[in-house]
Amino acid sequence: MIIIPAIDLRQGKCVRLTQGRKDAVKVYDNDPVKIAEGFERDGAQILHVVDLDAAFSEPNSSNRHALREIIRSVNIPVQFGGGIRTVRDLEQVISLGVTWAVIGTAAVGSTETFKTIFRYGRQHIVVGIDAKDGQVVTHGWEKEATVSALILARRVAEIGVERIIYTDVQRDGMLTGPNIEQTCKIARESGLKITASGGVSSLEDLSRLKAVNECGIDSVIIGKALYEGRFTLREGLRGF
Repeated sequence: MIIIPAIDLRQGKCVRLTQGRKDAVKVYDNDPVKIAEGFERDGAQILHVVDLDAAFSEPNSSNRHALREIIRSVNIPVQFGGGIRTVRDLEQVISLGVTWAVIGTAAVGSTETFKTIFRYGRQHIVVGIDAKDGQVVTHGWEKEATVSALILARRVAEIGVERIIYTDVQRDGMLTGPNIEQTCKIARESGLKITASGGVSSLEDLSRLKAVNECGIDSVIIGKALYEGRFTLREGLRGF
């Protein structure tokens, strides 16, 4: 089980949202580079960085500057998402040094558009599936799609995607524990590798995820629990 710490960027600052609501933002640090370097020192193998402004279709160059500086400052791979909806968007983040780009909204829209993006950067692409009550939400979780998370997972698997990040929006930032049952169902029925996201609050949650990794969950993204001091990354990595 790989533990991946998250850095969410809003106006160049390190923040967390509650259930993805942009009106429920808490700033944790004005220096995301310092946070990234700290996670690397504590043993992180991968960083998960999100441009929340771009996800909400509110481009903010300070977030891309922060991303560039994070990549320059650490020696571990960076997985990045938020507003990547065209081949040009993908080109730009790859040119900055992003190892994996998380495609969310673009994977829900036109299948042909997504196939074009996927063909261009296949080895760099992870699909983010964000869901509320099993139904996909897009555009920074502000719009509900007409497709279920399970159907979308099967659809992108048929195209050739190998990994998705599955986020239960209702649990994200709530510290109520991950939705293990639904995440496992997505993993089993799609055959994809799954990174779990949303709700992790304790070391016990990590143990519960590790106990079901045979279903296809091999990694987990953690944000608020680390920022709120529920446990440290070093503590979380013990035994994994």
